[in-house]
Amino acid sequence: MKKNTNSGENRSLPIFGLLALAMAGFMAIMTETLPAGLLPQISNGLNVSESLAGQLVTLYAIGSLTAAIPVIVTTRGWRRRPLLLSAICGFLVFNSITAVSSSYMLTLAARFFAGVAAGVAWGLIAGYARRMVSDEFKGRGMAIAMIGTPIALTFGVPIGTFLGAFIGWRSVFGIMSFMALILIGWVLWKVPDYPGQSNDDQISLIDVFKTPGVRPILLVVMFWMMAHNILYTYIAPFLISVGIQRVDLALFLFGFSALASIFIVGSLVDRWLRSLVLSSIAVFAIDSVLFGLSGGIPLLIYLSVIMWGLTFGGAATLLQTALAEAVKDEAVDLVMSLNTTVWNLAIASGGITGGILLKTIGAGSFSWTMFVLLLLALFVALKSKRHGFT
Repeated sequence: MKKNTNSGENRSLPIFGLLALAMAGFMAIMTETLPAGLLPQISNGLNVSESLAGQLVTLYAIGSLTAAIPVIVTTRGWRRRPLLLSAICGFLVFNSITAVSSSYMLTLAARFFAGVAAGVAWGLIAGYARRMVSDEFKGRGMAIAMIGTPIALTFGVPIGTFLGAFIGWRSVFGIMSFMALILIGWVLWKVPDYPGQSNDDQISLIDVFKTPGVRPILLVVMFWMMAHNILYTYIAPFLISVGIQRVDLALFLFGFSALASIFIVGSLVDRWLRSLVLSSIAVFAIDSVLFGLSGGIPLLIYLSVIMWGLTFGGAATLLQTALAEAVKDEAVDLVMSLNTTVWNLAIASGGITGGILLKTIGAGSFSWTMFVLLLLALFVALKSKRHGFT
């Protein structure tokens, strides 16, 4: 394992600093997904159809997808804390514009640039967390920094949707801006600053991509996350197709089991990375078959959802740890920008594939499509023993 040579290396876990990073991830997920739960209110507020209101999610994703690599490449010489603060300020500014805008086009533009801010944040969080801790805590530090994602998916979006019904969707985005303001102070208080890369230390993106192990890991990211998003994006029609009406309960169970998975993976990832990756993919593959063979039995469906959450919750920590271990320390931010891009491609591909399957064959085809994708992910991970998932 690589040695951390940063002067800021910490021999204990800087919990409050890592939680500030987790809060940045929480804010990125919340900002991305809030419109999905507030579509009726947003469409009325902007005088557009719900399908057009749904493009607020699309523009955010496009912003993240297109900005992650070029922005991280352009700014890798910047000091790290000012760059992180600029991303958080992006959330503050563009969520504020969303909260007050009465123009659909202006709101779309704000959502795009909010996505750009998220692309910067996701390119920084993992590398930042690893620099804040010593070698023996790198995986655990990343697990803490990643905990904002399942919390946002489990509690944040439902609470935001609930608040939107009472105080209005604009007020919810206003609250997000206020949270960004608090986070700026939190980062200044507890997150240390680190220098960017000098021109002599900078590695090209192509060289990072060609690093042994990077491409297999990114391929696993693509297959694994595509399988996940086929089901997650269309979980409501899938559950209804098998006679389960309590979609909220299923998502609640998924979120809690995913949260538990982060704690489990965080405590084991530094010693059992390869075993955790292989077992997570294999169990998810088996789980996809169980979804298909459940016969609409509620107990089996809910158990399958719990297994799904347990295999997914630690996925970000596992995959980002593998990528960080595959490259030199000065290339971590670059490889994470590649990961952000591939991750978003997988989300989009899963959504498109699931939509086509739902319209042409039906939700029952999800399980078997996921199974094939997960077998491909497992095959690549098994073959990547020397470089990649070591």
